[in-house]
Amino acid sequence: MVRASGTSKELLYTKGTRVWVHDQEKVWKSAEILKDFTSSPLDIVDEDGTEVQLQIKNQEDLPPLRNPDILIGQNDLTSLSYLHEPAVLYNLNYRFTNHNTIYTYCGIVLVAINPYEELPIYNTETIWAYRGQAMGDLDPHIFAVSEEAYTKMERDGRDQSIIVSGESGAGKTVSAKYAMRYFATVGGSENETQIERKVLASSPIMEAIGNAKTTRNDNSSRFGKYVELHFDAKFAIMGASMRTYLLEKSRVVFQSDGERNYHVFYQICAARDSHQEVSDLYLDDCQSFHYTRQGKAGVITGVSDVETFAETVEALKLLGFGIDNRRNFFKLLAAVLHLGNVKIKGDREASNISKDDPHLGAFSELLGVDFDLMRKWLCNRRIVSGREEFIKGMPEEEATNCRDALSKMLYAEAFNWIVDGINRSLVTLNKFNRFIGVLDIYGFETFEMNSFEQFCINYANEKLQQQFNQHVFKLEQEEYVKEGIEWSFIEFYDNQPCIELIESKLGILDLLDEECRMPQGSDTSWAQKLYSKCNKWEQFSKPRMSNSSFIITHFADKVEYQSVGFLEKNRDTVVPEQISTVSQSKNEWLVNLLAEKQEPAKAGAKKPVMKTGSFSSGPSSGGTMRKKTVGNQFRESLSLLMASLNATIPHYIRCIKPNDEKLSFIFDPHRAVQQLRACGVLETIRISAAGFPSRWTYADFFGRYRVLCTTKDIRRGDHKATCEKILRNIIQDEEEYRFGKTKIFFRAGQVAFMEKMRHEKLRKCGVMIQKHVKGWLYKNRYQKIRKATLGLQRYGRGMIARRQALYLRQTAAAITIQKYYRRWSVRRQYKQTQSMVLRLQCVARGYLARKKADHLRKIKAAILIQRVYRGHTARKRYRKDRKDIVIVQSGIRRFLAKRQLKKLKTEARSIEHVKQLNKGLENKIISLQQKIEEMSKGHALSKTLHADFKALKQENDSMKGVDVQLKAALVKIGELERTKDTLETKLSGEIEEKVDLVAQKSQLEDQVKSVEIEKKQAEERLIGIMDENAILKSYKEELDKVKEEATRMEKERDQEQQAYQQMLRKFHDTESKLLSLEQQTKNPVPLPRKSLGHQRMGSDETVSSGFDSINTTNTNDTVMASSDAGSIVNTSVFHPTEDVGLILVLQQRLKDAEDENERLEKLLEEKENESPLSDKRRTQDLIRLQELEMENAKLRDDLNKLRESIDTGLKSPKDELFRQFHSMQEELSRKREESIQLRTVLASPNKPNTSPHQNGENDDDIGMVLQTQKQVLQQLEKELQEEKITKMNLETDLRAEILRLKADNDRQQNLLAGNLKSASSQNEIVLQHEVHRLTQENLDIREKTDKLHEQVKILKRHLKAYQKKFQTDEHFGSFIQDPKDSMPHVDMVASIRKKDRQYLGMLEYQSGEESKIIRALVWELKPRIAVHHLPGLPAYIIFMCIRYTDHLNDDNKVRLLLTDTITLVKKLMRKKGETDLEVSVVWLSNVLRLLHTLKQYSGDAMFQSDNTPKQNEQSLKNFDLSEYRQVLSDIAVWIYTSVIKLLEDKMQPLIVPAILENDSGLTSQVTVTGSKSRSMSVSSEHGGAIAKPLETLSQQLDFTLSFLGNFGLDPEVVQQVFRQLFYYICAGALNNLLLRKDLCHWSKGMQIRYNISILEEWCREKKMSLEVVSSLQPIIQASQLLQARKTEKDVNSLCEMCDKLTINQVIKLLNLYTPADEYEERLPISLIRQVQNRLQELRKSGSDFLPYPGTGTNLLMDTKYSFAVKFPFNPSNIRLEDIEIPEAFNINHLVKRL
Repeated sequence: MVRASGTSKELLYTKGTRVWVHDQEKVWKSAEILKDFTSSPLDIVDEDGTEVQLQIKNQEDLPPLRNPDILIGQNDLTSLSYLHEPAVLYNLNYRFTNHNTIYTYCGIVLVAINPYEELPIYNTETIWAYRGQAMGDLDPHIFAVSEEAYTKMERDGRDQSIIVSGESGAGKTVSAKYAMRYFATVGGSENETQIERKVLASSPIMEAIGNAKTTRNDNSSRFGKYVELHFDAKFAIMGASMRTYLLEKSRVVFQSDGERNYHVFYQICAARDSHQEVSDLYLDDCQSFHYTRQGKAGVITGVSDVETFAETVEALKLLGFGIDNRRNFFKLLAAVLHLGNVKIKGDREASNISKDDPHLGAFSELLGVDFDLMRKWLCNRRIVSGREEFIKGMPEEEATNCRDALSKMLYAEAFNWIVDGINRSLVTLNKFNRFIGVLDIYGFETFEMNSFEQFCINYANEKLQQQFNQHVFKLEQEEYVKEGIEWSFIEFYDNQPCIELIESKLGILDLLDEECRMPQGSDTSWAQKLYSKCNKWEQFSKPRMSNSSFIITHFADKVEYQSVGFLEKNRDTVVPEQISTVSQSKNEWLVNLLAEKQEPAKAGAKKPVMKTGSFSSGPSSGGTMRKKTVGNQFRESLSLLMASLNATIPHYIRCIKPNDEKLSFIFDPHRAVQQLRACGVLETIRISAAGFPSRWTYADFFGRYRVLCTTKDIRRGDHKATCEKILRNIIQDEEEYRFGKTKIFFRAGQVAFMEKMRHEKLRKCGVMIQKHVKGWLYKNRYQKIRKATLGLQRYGRGMIARRQALYLRQTAAAITIQKYYRRWSVRRQYKQTQSMVLRLQCVARGYLARKKADHLRKIKAAILIQRVYRGHTARKRYRKDRKDIVIVQSGIRRFLAKRQLKKLKTEARSIEHVKQLNKGLENKIISLQQKIEEMSKGHALSKTLHADFKALKQENDSMKGVDVQLKAALVKIGELERTKDTLETKLSGEIEEKVDLVAQKSQLEDQVKSVEIEKKQAEERLIGIMDENAILKSYKEELDKVKEEATRMEKERDQEQQAYQQMLRKFHDTESKLLSLEQQTKNPVPLPRKSLGHQRMGSDETVSSGFDSINTTNTNDTVMASSDAGSIVNTSVFHPTEDVGLILVLQQRLKDAEDENERLEKLLEEKENESPLSDKRRTQDLIRLQELEMENAKLRDDLNKLRESIDTGLKSPKDELFRQFHSMQEELSRKREESIQLRTVLASPNKPNTSPHQNGENDDDIGMVLQTQKQVLQQLEKELQEEKITKMNLETDLRAEILRLKADNDRQQNLLAGNLKSASSQNEIVLQHEVHRLTQENLDIREKTDKLHEQVKILKRHLKAYQKKFQTDEHFGSFIQDPKDSMPHVDMVASIRKKDRQYLGMLEYQSGEESKIIRALVWELKPRIAVHHLPGLPAYIIFMCIRYTDHLNDDNKVRLLLTDTITLVKKLMRKKGETDLEVSVVWLSNVLRLLHTLKQYSGDAMFQSDNTPKQNEQSLKNFDLSEYRQVLSDIAVWIYTSVIKLLEDKMQPLIVPAILENDSGLTSQVTVTGSKSRSMSVSSEHGGAIAKPLETLSQQLDFTLSFLGNFGLDPEVVQQVFRQLFYYICAGALNNLLLRKDLCHWSKGMQIRYNISILEEWCREKKMSLEVVSSLQPIIQASQLLQARKTEKDVNSLCEMCDKLTINQVIKLLNLYTPADEYEERLPISLIRQVQNRLQELRKSGSDFLPYPGTGTNLLMDTKYSFAVKFPFNPSNIRLEDIEIPEAFNINHLVKRL
């Protein structure tokens, strides 16, 4: 074991050690020691490869050591082992450039580097992520400092302050703005109140009048600002106040090149044409005015002065500046600009102004002052000598200076007036409890030319630095005392001498004031006094080459000040006559403004606003008054500020400007190190380094350095003793460390030394392991070589033997080959000769056979011609004879028919005959027609379906047959070809013996041709089928497009639903706040309430009842938007929480949705028009549909009778079944007979009559029948036309009435809106109107859709029933169902018992008892009582009361009953629902059950599919309560939101410990931080850590699931609850992971993935839906990203893995990724850039990327995001007549069962 004394630094400078050396370009650069340091020089090689020798005279000359790589990039600079300037600079540079991290802790200081780029880390989610977290638990952030201050104020009850400092362009103003935003968000409500908005609105005003463009910053604050945010006893913002310090007034009259005047001047010039308030101020372009064109930088890139002016005006309005005050303020600003353009001409003795000077005229007119007096006193001044006074002209230069002094004075007074107005707007009458101050003040400044302003700024920074040093030292001392560490006094730089130099007696300020009082005082004489009086201070010195400047050694640097201008700026002199002239203005506002200047005693007494930079002047007539100088005022205000800061707990933010070019994420080391030295960061490091900066807990130290001890040194369970043993073995000097109560404290460098010792120990262990491994490898290698050698020998010998055997086999084979070859050659010669002979024979025999065949063919053709000719002549003769006979018969029959016709006409003329024929014929025909229609309705649809099915089946069979024929033809062709080859071979060999085969061959060829023709036809048919398939495919694609459009519309509807539910939540929150405010006031003003109305049935009149008019239920015009899958809560209740802008946005989105819906409907109509069905076919379908409905109804009745017979047991089911069958058979026979008779009558005119007499008799009968039928049809058609006209007229009248009512309604609403005075009431009316209109339109659209769905479902059910009827004609047993299946399942609970008495399912109660019943059911019912009874029992009881009111047909009773229910449920939820989970769940279950019950018994067909006949009979008969259902749905959404919030509050403390911090022992990595504990704001009352957080979380989930199930919550709603909870778990875990660097390494990623898998397993066990598990996808992908391999080859896989994460989240995780140990390489910045570019490409292309809900483009997930809640329709099988009321409900004396 190597032991170190720890006192000699030379032991650390060994070969390979890395150090820091000075560099001109980088300030510091890295180098490596080439050999161990023993004596000077020290040999090193820098990072450029240059070898250098450093001369070392003593230990202070040794170069600073570099920290180990494992410590690079730490969140806290004090956690570094070596604390010095290069380590701090490199760590900041590394975090800023490589990881784009702008915040870093340095002890209690937050270092903020300006990124010059907008970062997504300041949204509301980030604020709430830091809320409740201790400083240091999450990544450094300004919100962490703000949370530290706010928490200490809450816990300790002490005032806090945040000091933001830095040079111009470092981001001070923005940092202060973010801090105030944090307090406004945390100290306010979820929605900003008026106070919070005013606090935030003060920023744009102060930026406009106090910020300007400089060479270093486009928005530089040219004044100091201290804002106090006041909090009440509940720590909510109740007001604020502001103090300002040292406004740079000289900027009003002068700007250097590249700079601008204050922003407000350019704003009013830019808005002169577009804004009325500045349109008449005689303004022009900013380049036209002397005060705004000197810097030659009138425009800031990317900034619109017009837009910023509009923001400034809006902020002024919000803060209570009226139109008159604003115009006066703008007039003064314009007057200042015009005053700067006044031309003063003259010489060294006098000057004058032209009488025609337009700018002086504009100045006089704008301020209302006398032109001549102003012209006079701008060039002259009054001198009083004794009793005489005379006027003396001023030289041109002096007059110009006086004019500029007047301009500065006027602007300073306007600035102070604005500050006073802001304070008056923010102040409250009530006394505040505590405050948090935010100080935004200039940092230390040093320029080439430093004047009075820089002197005051640096003086203020000296005071702040002194306070900072004392506070840091105090905190260090408290930490040592807390841990019980013996400590000695730490020396630190004390700048008290420098402060005394400035402010003590005969100091710089005192001498300056004295010189200002001298009549002939000058800057030169003052400088000489300084040289003589201030030499006793070491911090003061005189430059060698100047007699008018002096040098002060500040804590940051030496600064040389030029004394020129000090006296003038300190005096701030304005000619009294000029002030008097302006004070005599006609403008009362200006007079009051200057009166406040002359009478400062009129300022507020409670907390005066410090107005620095100006002072009061005496009256013009008297002598000179003593007045406070600017320096004296600044010293007093600074003393007041320091007193305020000393009375608070300060928090520090140091802003750093990374470069002067304003480039994003570019770090200039020279500029950064200057600011680090100036802002006190390095002093903090020095103080920390002087003590014990590195601090480790005993457990962390043991886990990291246990390798440095042996097993015998370890004491199980006592880490402290073990750590003491380790340290005493390593470090001998006990002064280098201290043992505290919970931590070990190390001096600077000791942690690095132990890291080095650990590395050497691990290296030795590695060498030992390598030695044994290499020995084993070489031994194994030798054994493998030996084994391989023996194997080679064995195989070599075997190869030689095999080669010999191969040679022998090849010799024998060659002999055999020669034998067979010789035989083959001889045989081939013989075969050739034989073939030639046979070929000659074949040719000869073929010639003879063809000649004989030709002769036989000619003979056969001659015989055929003879036979055909003889037949033709015989047939011709026969046809001629038959034609003659037919002509003779026709003539005879015509003669007989005419005679019979005359006889029949004579008989037909008799009346009795006509009556006899027509008797009953009309009625019979009509009845027959009706029977035909009924029969056709019963069979038409079935026939059509069967015909279509048969046609399709035949077509399919034909296609299959064609396919089979085609395949058979192909096979046959192949066979024929083979047969052809065989035949040709046989014919060539046997041509003489088989001549007949020639004819057969020709026949076969014909068959082949016919087969080929069939093949072509089959191919053509196949092409046609393929075309049809292509058409079908195109139809399918279009259908898919329509489905996609429908899916998109569904998503948009969900989004609209989600937005509505958010509005609903805000409405209830606002309503609760209003009610609480009413209770607090003595005379509460009741909120306007709307009573829910209803409408009776049976009325022909339309009743308008305002907001809730209930339609009758005897029509099908209004259908509640719902489906079998469930109903989505719609938006029909107005919630006045959003402004008109939101309504307009919603209206526009709804219009877009309507346009899209119309486009889809048109597309659907086009598709329907393309259908081959004609109008006739549709008519037939409707007739068939009606017939099927009748048939289905009859079958349903028969089936119900059959079930009743089975249930009652009175009749045999078999007898009932056969009875129904016989009746069906009789009905079928009757219809068949009627159909035959009717068809006989209708078809008789077309049938040929065999008897002439019979034909003649039926002719007249049929004619009469047809005539009568035509008359009947004409009459019916006429009546139909009249009915259509009547209906159209009625529809026209109704439409006109609707339009009239709408116009009347609009007129009344406009009249009501005009009478309302407050803007909030107007917004409420507009919102109500718009939401109501949108709701009605939404309901109409959904009503049409649901009607279509319902028709489709009815058709499907009818079709299935009809098919089942045909399938079961021969199997009667299929009609009988299992009695158990037909019985409704009823849970046996305590509240339901069978009684012998038959009840109606209604509860009777007396009028006026509604409130008592509802109060007993809602307010007095305890959850512990409700859980032991039927779930939803109160809802059933309320509905049974509703049924009673429906039975009585009493409007008033049902209105009172429902109104009391809704009102009391809301009241209960406001009082108990937001804190009591049981109450919320009970009434969520009951409200949903009441909602489902109202739907189930509404009488709507869509809700009756699962009802029993008894339940259908119990439906409401007189009332339509659909709008009450909507109100109940809204209440259910509100209660659901409360339940989710309460459950989230229970889950929130478990998320981070269970998901991120829970360690199951998978890994044993210890991350090296060495940082001291930063949990300074965490109190002990928060409790200790949870023992088993993951198990506790699972138990909480089990309890929640069981809890929701016990109260009978719908399973679908339970699934949605857990989906929302799992999303909250995911969002909370991911947000915390994104803000914690210590969790971002691969071992922790594996542990997180394991913890999440436990939740996934829980979901599978509880059978949760996939949507619940998918809510965890972002955190799952984040854990996978931490575990994945990260090389350049894996870029694509990394990007594809993170499709549910945003680009910012992925890059943040990669930037936070930290190696678990020193053996893992850090991620190169190039890899992170490649991943970022690849992700951007994928997101732009849109490939497989769906943004996860709640992410957006921000870094953190939205923990407030909620999914759209749906309440699917869930009918109940509980019978109302079986429900009994328990005694515990205490309403049995109020109601009576009927």
